[in-house]
Amino acid sequence: MNILMVGDIFGEPGRAALAKLLPKLRQEHAIDLAVVNVENAAAGFGVTPPMARAFLDHGVDVMTSGNHIWDRKEIVEFITRENLLLRPANFPAGTPGVGHVTVKAGPHRVAVLNLMGRVFMSPIDCPFQTADEVIPQLRRETPIILVDMHAEATSESVAMGWYLDGRVSAVVGTHRHVQTADERVLPKGTAYITDLGMTGPVDSVIGVDKDLILQRFLTQMPVRFEPAKGPAALCGVVITIDPETGRASDIRRLRVPA
Repeated sequence: MNILMVGDIFGEPGRAALAKLLPKLRQEHAIDLAVVNVENAAAGFGVTPPMARAFLDHGVDVMTSGNHIWDRKEIVEFITRENLLLRPANFPAGTPGVGHVTVKAGPHRVAVLNLMGRVFMSPIDCPFQTADEVIPQLRRETPIILVDMHAEATSESVAMGWYLDGRVSAVVGTHRHVQTADERVLPKGTAYITDLGMTGPVDSVIGVDKDLILQRFLTQMPVRFEPAKGPAALCGVVITIDPETGRASDIRRLRVPA
């Protein structure tokens, strides 16, 4: 089976790129399931319920997130009702929403687990220990398990890839908005990439208007970040997985202009 995993949707340019490209990509690559990180969809900070519903209408099967998931307070009620929008599973107990979900993809069941790193980020629960707790539960439902590791430090993502090799089908990184070129299938059958990249404006600094970012770097004065305008691109990967074993056989990077 073929899985599409798409990196952080950033602002209106990212939303428009996904709406335009996702149907074509699903057909071109015979996609069975599409997982998209949406935590920057609302002008770079969070996602609103109408946006989340629109993503599902466009053909997204599961939405993942990260540290910006709570930036739009109206998402709290939505996420408690809609388990197709995940928040990191290693948020403390009692946090609204869920951190993993199992869905149907044709005749198969696919589990998606959302984790968040702690290096240079909020000191939430350990993602490695959370993975140890959750993955045995998921494997009782399906051998096909996809992990979105939302992290700042590349080392933490790489470590998670090795830690879960052979236990999950894929570990993909999000959050940094810069696509890495280290996609590979690890020795025990787990597809890996440190960062999927960003789906959003190309002529920007990780999605934000470049003049605003330059002003911040040059003056060290606070500025209000706004999404850049202009052409956009979709970044992600297509992963081929044996649905019987859950082992990946291929991972291909995508960077598609919109």
